[in-house]
Amino acid sequence: MRLTFLGGTETVTGSKYLLETESTRVLVDCGLYQGYKWLRRRNWQPLPLAIDTVDAVILTHAHLDHSGFLPVLYKHGFRGKVITHAATASLCGLLWPDSGRIQEEDAKFYHKHKLSRHANPEALYDEATARAALNLLQPVEFHQLVQVGDLQFTLQPAGHVLGAASVIAQHNDYRIGFSGDVGRPDDILMHAPELLPAVDLLLLEATYGDRRHAPEDAWQQLAAVVNETAHDGGVLLIPSFAVGRAQLLQHMLVTLMAEGKIPRLPIYLDSPMAISASAIYQRFHRYHRLTHQQCDAAFEQVIYTRSIDESKALASERAPHIIIAGSGMATGGRILHHFKHWLSDHRCTVLFSGHQAGGTRGAKMLQGVESIKVHGEWLAVKAKIRQLDGLSGHADYLELATWLAASTLSPRTRIYLVHGEPDALESMSDYLKQTTDFDVNIGDYRGILQLP
Repeated sequence: MRLTFLGGTETVTGSKYLLETESTRVLVDCGLYQGYKWLRRRNWQPLPLAIDTVDAVILTHAHLDHSGFLPVLYKHGFRGKVITHAATASLCGLLWPDSGRIQEEDAKFYHKHKLSRHANPEALYDEATARAALNLLQPVEFHQLVQVGDLQFTLQPAGHVLGAASVIAQHNDYRIGFSGDVGRPDDILMHAPELLPAVDLLLLEATYGDRRHAPEDAWQQLAAVVNETAHDGGVLLIPSFAVGRAQLLQHMLVTLMAEGKIPRLPIYLDSPMAISASAIYQRFHRYHRLTHQQCDAAFEQVIYTRSIDESKALASERAPHIIIAGSGMATGGRILHHFKHWLSDHRCTVLFSGHQAGGTRGAKMLQGVESIKVHGEWLAVKAKIRQLDGLSGHADYLELATWLAASTLSPRTRIYLVHGEPDALESMSDYLKQTTDFDVNIGDYRGILQLP
């Protein structure tokens, strides 16, 4: 048996791991490279494998850095099974077509303004291809045994986001664990990750391998920001990721209002994708901490603005209110249009609730810039800029170590760290080597492990 690292090494994107026996070839995760241009170029390079000989793909979860390359495989002829949890399959139905649509729009923009070195810039894949690729998805339940050739797979809950799983693969008596992205034990929205069974080899994510989560109470932080903005008579703008974060924010705001800790202000969810994702979270509520009644409470109290006209109409709402809109790092989406109306108003607040990658508008605003550029126009930043800590869906290095210690792993288990930036991987490796007896290594890009 052989394992090849095709992505998710020394970076937090592009996760792909090829597992092969003499008769079976399976890809675990199939993610897009995102972020730096030198990484994104890998999306255009041919994979070092023959696509038509891959028997199946197993997805840990729907985030594009783990699933978003599937339409590329489809475009090049792959027609095998894509096995994943049913909730993940539903979320892929939102994320893949949206990814294709954005790439189409970018290609047209680059062509129109001659911003590409190519005469006819193309999308990596388009919306139609993404929708066609969805037909390959074969939903399964957690702990359901799946046979692919001479390999067996099961998925077990990993927290993190709806449908997210750790994958356990077995060939004869040898067992491999793929952690996927591992959630936090006390996450407000998602259940704690299920403990791992005994495995001979574990590929472990290390996104937060060099960081601890802030100890501040996110509920108190959010209440303080809402109360401050309402007291000033302003509008609270919350840039948000559509899947996971938008649903969590709705729940927290509705709960705080019900408990009388913040005033009852209108809450607008101004993101068609987030609205659709909220419906999926409601349908699969048994896989997260919120009850059906709690999901209903958000549906009943949050105002969903689906159309562009409904979104534009919010500009005439002068009384204090809350708008949740994409995107989470203010790189695009409807939040930018709300910035045009409210960013120059000192009574208003922009609240970022997740990590802001370097160079994004979100990162610049948190750094204290006096103006940002939106749609070719420089906007003065006079609104208060705040950050809500503690909502990350990733376990930090101590939470990961506690998860490993509570699992039934043997001290002889080999661990390969993946899905982390170089500093995080090195710090996580050092910590595990000092505190455990595991054989700890760091995965290399296109590195190959020969296995029993």
